[in-house]
Amino acid sequence: MARAGLTTERVAIAAADLADRIGFDKVTISALARGFGVKDASLYSHVRNLQDLRHRVAMIAARDMAERIGPAVDGRAGKDALVAFAHAYRDFALAHPGRYAAGQIQLPPELVAESQAHQRVFESCYALLRGYDLTEPDMTDAVRVLRSAFHGFVSLEASGGFGHPRDVGTSWERAIDALHVMLEHWPR
Repeated sequence: MARAGLTTERVAIAAADLADRIGFDKVTISALARGFGVKDASLYSHVRNLQDLRHRVAMIAARDMAERIGPAVDGRAGKDALVAFAHAYRDFALAHPGRYAAGQIQLPPELVAESQAHQRVFESCYALLRGYDLTEPDMTDAVRVLRSAFHGFVSLEASGGFGHPRDVGTSWERAIDALHVMLEHWPR
């Protein structure tokens, strides 16, 4: 154990890195143990099981996403905030596909409630929407629309799903423009 220098945080970060390389769904305790040069049993001192490991990777993903989105959106409003949020979201998803996939899993509510990273992402998103004068329950609906649009776009982009020769970046910019118009004219 000492030669590997294992800690719970190091194991979780290694799992997040592995997810970015091979895909979140392919991360296993065995694959992770091989990367450390230890037996599977050595990792169970640091994570309870594969689900615990996946939850830890999702928490790392939330932290990393918050570190991109928060500073990008801070001090911005309206379309400027939307553009900054959208670009930070897309950049993260494309640069860290395994972490991004981990960030899409359903976590136990108590983990999310205790997560400062999740709260920071939520706050950034809601601050963005307040710039469009949205209040509840419209904010929740708008968050769902934005998340669906961003997730759908980056998932298709990452999988090579856009076969048309038009530049994908141009389509992304047009999608953000359309979302801005939608938010400005949100039905009351």
